[in-house]
Amino acid sequence: MAAADGLYIGLMSGTSVDAIDAALVRFDNRAGRLHAECLHALAQPWDDALRQRLLTLGQGVDVYSIDELGELDHEVGAAFAATANRLIAEANIDRAQVNAIGSHGQTLRHRPYSKSPFTLQIGDPNLVAERTGITTIGDIRRRDMAAGGHGAPLLPALHAALLHDPGEDRAVLNLGGIANVTLLPAHGDGVRGWDTGPANALMDIWCERHTGERYDRDGAMAASGQIDPLLLDRLLDDPWFATPPPKSTGREHFHMRWLEARLRGGESPADVQATLAELSTRTVADALNSTLPGVRRVLVCGGGAHNPVLMAKLAQHLPQAAVESVARHGIDPDHVEAIGFAWLARQTMLGLPGNLPSVTGARGPRVLGAIYPA
Repeated sequence: MAAADGLYIGLMSGTSVDAIDAALVRFDNRAGRLHAECLHALAQPWDDALRQRLLTLGQGVDVYSIDELGELDHEVGAAFAATANRLIAEANIDRAQVNAIGSHGQTLRHRPYSKSPFTLQIGDPNLVAERTGITTIGDIRRRDMAAGGHGAPLLPALHAALLHDPGEDRAVLNLGGIANVTLLPAHGDGVRGWDTGPANALMDIWCERHTGERYDRDGAMAASGQIDPLLLDRLLDDPWFATPPPKSTGREHFHMRWLEARLRGGESPADVQATLAELSTRTVADALNSTLPGVRRVLVCGGGAHNPVLMAKLAQHLPQAAVESVARHGIDPDHVEAIGFAWLARQTMLGLPGNLPSVTGARGPRVLGAIYPA
């Protein structure tokens, strides 16, 4: 059993499949409150060919070969292990000081609504443990799903521990490939969270198709277009948006074919991008205004925190709230997810729950993941 305080590593690759994010985090409790200090972090870009295979498989297409899936599991696990070793080398620490690694892997499928619900992340944690020499926690989402939950989102408990304020109603908003919100009421109970829909996933793939760039830098493409109200209505008409929480989603639902089915042809690429930006921010604002109308501060993390168009649209849709990056609260917006999986590794090593049933819909708190010893 690990000590409560100390060093942990979190490894995460999200819906955008842009990089493996890694964070070395020191956790400690002061006066009964959790503190997390990110000592070093990095983003290791994916090999282009491997990234394209992951993107293709993550968009709902059939897996043609069990051999291919097995090889991908190995390749992703090796990439995660190499990223952890690079992090340790750059941080110049003794790996023996690290209590554990929380390795999320790469999601290929997330099907919480199917007849037999499942979520599939690849990236063999055995390889991570073997190649780093550090105890590794993997397969982190499935225990919550086995208990009737969605297996996502998993970070609202950490958001509450680090960012709750008894003086105001707050929300934490992660703008990754998919957007998810955490409600942090001032009175301290009633923490909730769920996915609200696409954030950057559709915008990124649309931008890459039409400009060759992997993302819309500074929202320039969206800013150059006009919202198409008819297209926006067709996008919002998807029944998923009206589904009540708990709920979660991924690229296997909101992918290019989903968007193409709602286009009528002849739309300006910039107008489509502007409409996708409106979809992302409108669905977030609708979720917050309907569930925490008194929200006074929205703390944004993920890649979307760097997009001034998304941030301005959120402020427009949420005039009652200050919309700001978590950087104003001492946390790099690019590192929150990796910090979260370091925290989940800590929870598991301590035998403590990592999920919040009020968020995921699970039957109760559960210790998450499997332990792969050093």
